[in-house]
Amino acid sequence: MDPYLSIAPDVKLGKGVKLSKFINLYGCEIGDETKIGACVEIQKGVKVGRRCKISSHTFICEGVTIEDNVFVGHGVTFTNDVYPRATRADGELQTEADWKVEPTLVKKGASIGSGATILPRVTIGEHAIVGAGSVVTRNVAPRTIVWGNPARFLRRIPPESGGHT
Repeated sequence: MDPYLSIAPDVKLGKGVKLSKFINLYGCEIGDETKIGACVEIQKGVKVGRRCKISSHTFICEGVTIEDNVFVGHGVTFTNDVYPRATRADGELQTEADWKVEPTLVKKGASIGSGATILPRVTIGEHAIVGAGSVVTRNVAPRTIVWGNPARFLRRIPPESGGHT
């Protein structure tokens, strides 16, 4: 066993998956030919599609689904709790029973720039691009580019580009 990889026995890895050092994967599913960079954590219940690239220092939490051919830049953070708290009203530490995992969906061919933060209850549309450092607080339409904090519409991506700008 490689001492620089933490891959739980319940992880489903597709064919040809490439894994870098210092990763933490548990209870997730990674599609064929996907590449995962160094210092990435992917939590239980996450599904990552085929031929994706998850760059280094990215955190993908429970509740996230990433479809095929998605690019996720360096240091991207997904969140899954709309009202995060450490403790309950009685002062005791929260447990899994005290909060609800909120879903996030990244559709086929989308790209998320480095340093972006993706809030829960968001869908990033097919072939959309999220600019580096953006904070995505609401759905991103297919074939659009958004950027900023909060992320806002910049322009559409023409269909003839095949998903590329």
